Amino acid sequence: MDNRLNLNIDSDNATPVFQQLVDQIHFAINTGDLAAGDRLPSIRALASEHHLATNTVAKALRQLEFRGLLIARDRSGYVVANVDDNRYRSRGVSSDKTEVHRVVDSMDLGALPGAFCKVTEDYLSGDPDACNVIHADGSGTKSIIAYLSYKETGDASVFKGISQDSIVMNLDDLLCIGTTGRILISNTVNRNALNVPGEVVAALIEGSEEFLALLRDQGVQIYSGGGETADVGDLTGTVVVDSSAVAIMKKTEVIANSIRPDMSIVGLSSTGQCTYEKAENSGVGSNGLTNARHDMLHTDYGRDYPETFDGNINPSLVYCGPWHLGDPLPNSSLTVGQALLSPTRTYAPFIHLLLNNMRSQVAGIIHCSGGAQTKCLKFGRDIHFVKDNLFPLPPLFSAIQQGSQTNWEEMYRVFNMGHRMEVYIPHHLVDEVIEMAREFDIDAQRVGYTEATNNGSRLSLADPAGREFTYQ
Repeated sequence: MDNRLNLNIDSDNATPVFQQLVDQIHFAINTGDLAAGDRLPSIRALASEHHLATNTVAKALRQLEFRGLLIARDRSGYVVANVDDNRYRSRGVSSDKTEVHRVVDSMDLGALPGAFCKVTEDYLSGDPDACNVIHADGSGTKSIIAYLSYKETGDASVFKGISQDSIVMNLDDLLCIGTTGRILISNTVNRNALNVPGEVVAALIEGSEEFLALLRDQGVQIYSGGGETADVGDLTGTVVVDSSAVAIMKKTEVIANSIRPDMSIVGLSSTGQCTYEKAENSGVGSNGLTNARHDMLHTDYGRDYPETFDGNINPSLVYCGPWHLGDPLPNSSLTVGQALLSPTRTYAPFIHLLLNNMRSQVAGIIHCSGGAQTKCLKFGRDIHFVKDNLFPLPPLFSAIQQGSQTNWEEMYRVFNMGHRMEVYIPHHLVDEVIEMAREFDIDAQRVGYTEATNNGSRLSLADPAGREFTYQ
């Protein structure tokens, strides 16, 4: 193709020219004006034609490369990436959050940099033997699936599971540093009041309180610290639910993820129905739902509910799957909607029991959330993580892969794929940990081990189908 671009860069616009360039090229890719394989003009040509500094153009193209929309080719400049190979980034989501981690890694990492969550000195009470932990997270785009279900059925109770997700994504991260009690949590509900009425907000609040009460019945001391409901129609077409959790704990009780070679990795299944769950869990969690939602659900949802997606996304990537929420999920007793909306399982009751019995023996606990099965690479130094005995693949993840045609290597980077929590312990304690998990009807097994390496940490993963991947 002719590699000239129809750009309108306005130096008098309040938006910086760098951002104008990024936005306009991104829009051209999303609308198909730039197709996969098209070559962009050179940096010098773009700078000259639009009266821009070459470093400004170079910065913009590097940003688009980072988003996965452009590929830098030696001697031929930038070409448009294949959208099908970059579905996650093309929908405005970073699966590995590399850019976020670059910023975070340059900040103060707290009193125990190796810990799963940031640990600070006890600024709240001033106790020199204590420390503070705080965490913020939410349910992500899973709330949009709940919204679709609500619009189709009128049943607002589906949002109670979203409340649970928002809490669990904080609580289970705190579990990884050994926090199992005296946790205070606060919720924030951001909604578009034109689309999300008060009964939804009521269900979210009720769901939070019910779930916190259930956890306390299981021995986990967690309490509500109130929250905020904000009407932000300019920011969301539906509803977003976030939470923050804070706790004070003894420094001596912190699990600092001192993961060493020659340890076993015990994985905790994300599927089935444990003793404190009301229904079968598909294992979905709260990660990767942007892709799952669009790649599984039928185009009807895009036609009927345009408020649930960004209009700048390439139309070919909007609700492009074969299923409706009420359809049966292949090879499962659940419907597609039930599977996608399974409340994120918490492992808090089990971890509470585990730490009461062998806290000093636990070298690390990892919540396989952002980064999924590769999350372990952020912890330990010069460790070869070997995962060679993973759980059978849950039906939901097979369906997501089938719908999206996402390569299997990326699937294990985005989705938990069968276990969402793993414990690092000495080999001789494996059977004991598995038995503790069974007390809660949670399937557990030795999914792998650690060994030493002298060239940085890496992960070798072999899935149940015999596919092998290496991550660094």
